[in-house]
Amino acid sequence: MQKIIFICLALWLCGLRADAETFQLAGGKSVTGEVLMGSANDTGLQLRIDDGQYERIPWANFTQDDLKKFQQNPKLAALVEPFIEVTQEERLKKTEVTINPVPRLERPEARSLIGAMFSTGLGAVIILLLYAANLYAGFEVAVFRARPIAVVCGVAAILPVIGPIIFLCLPTVMNQATAEEEESVSAAPPPGTVGSSPPAEAPPAHPHAAEHAAPNPGGLRISHAETPTALALPQTQIFQRGAFTFNRRFLETKFAGFFGVVRRDTEKDMILVIKAARGEYHGTRITRISANDLHLQVHKGNASEEVLIPFTEIKEIQLKHKDAP
Repeated sequence: MQKIIFICLALWLCGLRADAETFQLAGGKSVTGEVLMGSANDTGLQLRIDDGQYERIPWANFTQDDLKKFQQNPKLAALVEPFIEVTQEERLKKTEVTINPVPRLERPEARSLIGAMFSTGLGAVIILLLYAANLYAGFEVAVFRARPIAVVCGVAAILPVIGPIIFLCLPTVMNQATAEEEESVSAAPPPGTVGSSPPAEAPPAHPHAAEHAAPNPGGLRISHAETPTALALPQTQIFQRGAFTFNRRFLETKFAGFFGVVRRDTEKDMILVIKAARGEYHGTRITRISANDLHLQVHKGNASEEVLIPFTEIKEIQLKHKDAP
């Protein structure tokens, strides 16, 4: 009976030793023991060397081959993965980028500008509108240059843009009747000169006045120069307080011509009449202006001076001709 028990104990011990594994450590030392899975953590693994003897070995002390064996165990894979060295080839395989083909739009065929425009409906409409504008331009050029409309529009239809430009560069065709009238007007002597046809005479006031009229040999007449009519003066413009706000913007807008040293021909005979609380001023130029007042140049005989007029004192401004009453 004792032999049987001894044999069973020996077999049990042999079974335990059969589960033991030999590990080659990093320092060249080897250790044999049974792996205790429940003792594995982030720092290392515990081995049972013999009965009652245990040894904890850090993960960094195991070789790469042993760590890869531990990685095959799902319970130890996450713990040993940080300690496994990744080769360059494995790193390249992990970071390899796979380029998948993407759908691309087909490039249109190379065409001329006109062909490309006619390939779409919008382009065809634009071309037709431009062609119609070209024909209308030919019509306007024909009217402006007094050319045959059919000829100009026909050339514009054959040579777009270029045709209207050619006729626009040509001189205007004058009508023959119009040219003859201009020549006759330029050649006719002015009325009242010798040799010109006498103007129609008014009937005499007295029935015998024609009998006592002095004879005029040769049919000559004496032209009486008509009295020249006086030129019409421009109408006086009046701006009163209440209807208008007198400030810098108003004066610069309405009387811009009075700020320059040199006056234009249409405004050189115009003056400003400003009726203020301190008097009435006739000026020809605004020399300075600010936000609250202006300086008006007035003439007294052969001398001139500048008068300061505040905007608050202005009651009325008149723009009139210097000869106007």
